[in-house]
Amino acid sequence: MKMLSGFSSTVNSLTHVVISLLGLGIVVSLLGGNVPFVSGIADNIVGLVQSLGDAGIVGLIAAIIILGFYK
Repeated sequence: MKMLSGFSSTVNSLTHVVISLLGLGIVVSLLGGNVPFVSGIADNIVGLVQSLGDAGIVGLIAAIIILGFYK
């Protein structure tokens, strides 16, 4: 059980790091324009939101599931 708790803690920490880097990438992309490694993040997020919006109720369910992962 201790090993599972450690693994869960590691995954949780990595998730927080990735979310922080994603936020930083969005800000750098919006402020800096064409920056290597982060230039397409804002475009990809806009595309994801548009595809979820085009999917209707399935997109809404997918958005709820995605938000559930971050809580």
